[in-house]
Amino acid sequence: MATLITNTSKEKYAIAVRDALEVLSPIEIKEVLYQSVAYVGLGKTFELFEITNDVLAENGVELPLDSISTVNEENRHEMGLEIQKRYFGSDMIDSMIENTPEGQERFNDFLAGYCFGDFYTRDALSDQDRELVTFCILATLGGCENQLRGHVLGNLNVGNDKKVLVDALTILLPYIGFPRTLNALAIINEY
Repeated sequence: MATLITNTSKEKYAIAVRDALEVLSPIEIKEVLYQSVAYVGLGKTFELFEITNDVLAENGVELPLDSISTVNEENRHEMGLEIQKRYFGSDMIDSMIENTPEGQERFNDFLAGYCFGDFYTRDALSDQDRELVTFCILATLGGCENQLRGHVLGNLNVGNDKKVLVDALTILLPYIGFPRTLNALAIINEY
């Protein structure tokens, strides 16, 4: 689903949502879509929210789904920063923050509060699932090698081993092609 979201493959995505209902809960399906927004942007995901809701409604799911937010405006940044440090290590995150050029600090705050605070703190997906979704999105996007390196490390730190990542790439290959697959594989093999 993450790759189809990233590629904005609307028809195939609708089929994937229908199929996913056999193994995932509606909230897990929506969480993959919500998390994707932080990586691919609202422009690529906007219509997919309507498609998701249509498929869920067609399958008897009562909407809207209950909120599962676990943070608020006061603690989302702190909670997100805590998750970043857990996934990537305090040294890496502290170094990133310390080496941020003056006037660009807000991007670190956006990353901690929005990407990690608003999404990664929610209980619908495990740490392993969230990192695997992110890995799939970044591999699909291509041109995100620095972020992909970070999220390969994040995957390893939350318990997804190299085999899990290689297996994911094997599934993604027909959707993303050889150049992106081989670039992601090379990054996995750095670890």
